Amino acid sequence: MQRLTEQQIAVLTAAANSAEDWQNILVSENFDTSKVRGCHFEGRVEIEGGVTLIDSTICNYHIGANSHIESVTRLECRTASSFGNGVAVAAVNENGGRTVIIHNELTAQTAYIVAMYRHRKDIVEASNDFARDYAQSVHKNIGTIGKKCKIVGAKFVREVNMEPHSTIEGASLVQNGTLHSGAYIGVDVKAVDFIAAQNSRIDLGAIVDHCFIGENSIVAKGYSAVNSLIFASAHLENGECCAIFAGPYVVSHHKSSLLIAGMFSFLNAGSGTNQSNHLFKGGAIHQAVHRRGCKFGSNGYVMNPAAEGEYTTILGRHTKHHDTSAFPFSYLIENQGVSLLMPGYALRSYGIVRDIEKWRARDHRTFRRDIISYNEYNPYITSKVLKAITLLESQIANAGDSMQWHYNNTTIKRGSAQRGLALYKSYLTAALGAMLSVGSVNQWALSSVTDKWVDLAGQYVSGDWLERVLDSCTSADYIGASLIEHHEQYDNFAYSWALSALSEQLGREANAEDIAAAIAAGKEAHEALRRTTEIDRLSDIGEPMSVGYGTDSDDEAVRWADFCAVHGLE
Repeated sequence: MQRLTEQQIAVLTAAANSAEDWQNILVSENFDTSKVRGCHFEGRVEIEGGVTLIDSTICNYHIGANSHIESVTRLECRTASSFGNGVAVAAVNENGGRTVIIHNELTAQTAYIVAMYRHRKDIVEASNDFARDYAQSVHKNIGTIGKKCKIVGAKFVREVNMEPHSTIEGASLVQNGTLHSGAYIGVDVKAVDFIAAQNSRIDLGAIVDHCFIGENSIVAKGYSAVNSLIFASAHLENGECCAIFAGPYVVSHHKSSLLIAGMFSFLNAGSGTNQSNHLFKGGAIHQAVHRRGCKFGSNGYVMNPAAEGEYTTILGRHTKHHDTSAFPFSYLIENQGVSLLMPGYALRSYGIVRDIEKWRARDHRTFRRDIISYNEYNPYITSKVLKAITLLESQIANAGDSMQWHYNNTTIKRGSAQRGLALYKSYLTAALGAMLSVGSVNQWALSSVTDKWVDLAGQYVSGDWLERVLDSCTSADYIGASLIEHHEQYDNFAYSWALSALSEQLGREANAEDIAAAIAAGKEAHEALRRTTEIDRLSDIGEPMSVGYGTDSDDEAVRWADFCAVHGLE
């Protein structure tokens, strides 16, 4: 970089450009004065070749090659900044009990450990130290616009770093943040104290305050996000969230939906989804855990604290602080103020199959920092199904002549328990067969066989293995590298776990014939479950669903033909 020549200054001045001090404007050798007009420069400004600057005020910025800046009221770095790094986000608990310090290298997995493992004070402190050190390492008094970036029609862009190929277009205020490569901030956005990960999009009047926006995530159409961690491939529009941990694929599209003070993952929030996070006593101190794959039906409501098992569908209002963690694939339905729990019922739903398949298909990330396990059959949920079977068998045996019983502030009916038990057993057979059909015995994985697995914000991890990693943790990098290694060895971990579970069922060590039989039985059970979900799918496209089609005809054949045409049916 070099100072402008007298001739360059003259050309720039003639093109309606001005500067507080031309001596503080540095340019590269291939700087083109013809691409700069109507701009005012303050403080230190560094401009590389191929840059276009039009009708903008720029203060204390380095502008990378071939970037385009036009009609920006102020692009300025007013004070030394870490550009969103080091911002404390009060996720899950509004009072800050689960605060995570965000930085450019944050992942869903490391954030989950910091937020949810507060009992591991050593790990939390080490992670926070890393985050603070990282923030200090990028602390500068001049901002950076990377190569081939674009800022057009924005009002105030303050203390913001932009990696190459990122864009700000028509935003109202973008302050104290970092845009990673491919990130986009659009019309009327207000984003403050944030990090936007690779290829994320904040657009159309969204408000983001103290947030991490993950890879390929979308926050748009007036959505308001405050003190929230939002990870890969989330899609949030119209509504609002406050103090949430949103793992991968959290989806909310409706204006009336509020996500607050909770842990969410692979969520679908129906219209009117709502939670209460305090009881007007000790303040906003409560939280909820809505595990992977939960769905809220329209106007679904939960009063915190509460927790549900994986893939639970929540219908109606629930105010008794239920905990259904032991029963994945359930329906939780309000009936005259009572929370009815139907264990395992969602295994009959085609919606679960569609969800599991679509998440993998919609993973269009080109940069993958967050680790996501998509396996339908896995040790984490299968271990829960095993425990659910034991629990239901015990409840049925002890219920006597009772037709229903209470469980963790819900009511389970005998018929529901019996049907759920059968579904769980089918899932268990299918899962063991699927896991034994891939992978192999691996002594490293075998040494980590345990009933306890965790869903680490999208990644299935052996609980014993994770505890050993945390016990021997030397750095945040060590945890991240270990998680990647576990992900690469996942099939072997799953195989080893399934082999151990099969042996326990048999009461002896499983041999090759046992494994082959388990795989065959698993295929049968999987096909039987799919036949059940296919019946459910067909019920959604049957003749009763054609109500309202063929609007201007009384002919049933016309109505059905219209229905088929709309849905692509033959």
